[in-house]
Amino acid sequence: MKRRNFIEILTATGGAMAAASLTVFPEKALAEVKKAVAPNGDETLTADVVVAGGGLGGFAAAMASLRNNQTVVLTEETDWVGGQLTSQGVPPDEHQWIESHGGTQFYRDFRNAIREYYKRHYPLTEEAKNKPNLNPGDGAVSRLCHEPRVAVAVFNDMMAPYISSGKLVLLLEHKITDAKASGNKVSELTAKSLRTNKTITLKAPYFVDATELGELLPLTGTEFVTGTESRKETRELHAPEKANPNSNQAFTVCFAMDYVPGENHVIEKPRDYDFWSNHIPDLQPAWAGKLLALHYSDPRTLKPKNLGFHPEGHKTGDMLNLWNYRRIINKNNFKEGTYAGDITIVNWPQNDYMLGNLIGVSEKDFNKHVDAAKQLSLSLFYWLQTEAPRPDGGKGWPGLRLRKDIMGTEDGMAKYPYIRESRRIKAVFTVLEEHVGKENRLKVAGKKNGTTSAYFYDSVGTGYYHIDLHPTSDKVNYVDFASLPFQIPLGALLPVRIENLLPANKNIGTTHITNGCFRLHPVEWNIGESVGMLIKFARSKNVIPRKVREDKALLAEFQEFIRTQGIETEWSKNTSSDEA
Repeated sequence: MKRRNFIEILTATGGAMAAASLTVFPEKALAEVKKAVAPNGDETLTADVVVAGGGLGGFAAAMASLRNNQTVVLTEETDWVGGQLTSQGVPPDEHQWIESHGGTQFYRDFRNAIREYYKRHYPLTEEAKNKPNLNPGDGAVSRLCHEPRVAVAVFNDMMAPYISSGKLVLLLEHKITDAKASGNKVSELTAKSLRTNKTITLKAPYFVDATELGELLPLTGTEFVTGTESRKETRELHAPEKANPNSNQAFTVCFAMDYVPGENHVIEKPRDYDFWSNHIPDLQPAWAGKLLALHYSDPRTLKPKNLGFHPEGHKTGDMLNLWNYRRIINKNNFKEGTYAGDITIVNWPQNDYMLGNLIGVSEKDFNKHVDAAKQLSLSLFYWLQTEAPRPDGGKGWPGLRLRKDIMGTEDGMAKYPYIRESRRIKAVFTVLEEHVGKENRLKVAGKKNGTTSAYFYDSVGTGYYHIDLHPTSDKVNYVDFASLPFQIPLGALLPVRIENLLPANKNIGTTHITNGCFRLHPVEWNIGESVGMLIKFARSKNVIPRKVREDKALLAEFQEFIRTQGIETEWSKNTSSDEA
């Protein structure tokens, strides 16, 4: 397929793709989102698709629907679209081939739009400006580490023509609080404004759950699971002997900081500092010691591993310098004097919150755990300012400055916690460790076929990341091991019963184990984009999404349809499994 720049196409055509570039289906879309106001003032919005959750999967689902002439209502709990990349403050975790393959073309075009934004608006050095694959922060975690706000700007630019034309209604600071469903179908959702408490009824033939915790699943009666499955259930090598629905991965409240040598920006001692500065995580196998320290449990071996820290980016021996890990601004990429110092995001083992679960808890308990997680992050920051060991033998870096403006919040913490694990649908097909885990795959498929992941005939995308499970809320330490470049099976996006609700976040048909490699930025985006096109395709054929998978001819046509819009259904033959 000839690559196309989807951002240019979307901007130039207001979302209508060139007819020659894709299969054309009979139009059933509304001209624009319809608004009705009852005599009592109650509002109802009716669209072709309602997407709950404005994270990467939700955004991609909305944009894929819009470019295929569907109208959309998109809700988001915060005031920033972008989820883990923006409101949660997490630069992308990606694989080594992302610049050329292993993700959708739309995702790569978005990444390039980030680079172009910096080149148009920031005082880059000539050397940085001439880098095709500019990485503003040169963070070690990704080939593209950047500020959350720049991503928000690009997202807003991409949505603008659809909002202007009435094809997209964006409801920021709105949370889905109720739903109506009958039989196997959802009929409407209720969205509440978090500012005014006013509610709006949302109606559509199709609904997408792109919330961070799979919150539509219980509201709509969609069957789901949580936590860890047992080895007996899934046959997975790394599954525990006993299932535990309450054992979900830690979440993290991220923050940004810079460093101004010679200045003192030490904050007031956090309320819970005495607790967190002495806290030793209660995990099995045991954690390496105190949480606020420059060591942690090596995710692969679980043995103590030392870490380095120097806020001027200097090498710290053979140890990882945490400052460089998620650095989003490298001052050397910008003209002298632009920045007083680098800016980095703190999403480290030291601020993973393991003392509570956010899934299925009351609003009171949710807020309690998020507040405690903020106290942990503030305590970590204060510890870095006052007690962290320095190479010169001293303690603390008082020049560290909390960058509230980067996160767009009064307290300097991210707008929403970084969520690693969600409710997961009971799916038509569930991805197991034997499909994608390197060791388990070799065991079940043998040397001849075990060097590649399982082939999914119903593939709707590709992804890669090692299986990375952070410590859980029920005292289980890291589980981290190699995986293989994998496909995204359509069956994992289909609930076993509900016909018109589809997942587009971390709530697809994976296990606790395989969620560890399906939860990353480009995979979530790919899932959402495929779901948006699946809705268009199913409506055009007048079938439910599950039928697309069951009918070989429809499936082949659908896969060709998504390939014409830049979604890869197979990995390039140039991808070496040895590199994985």
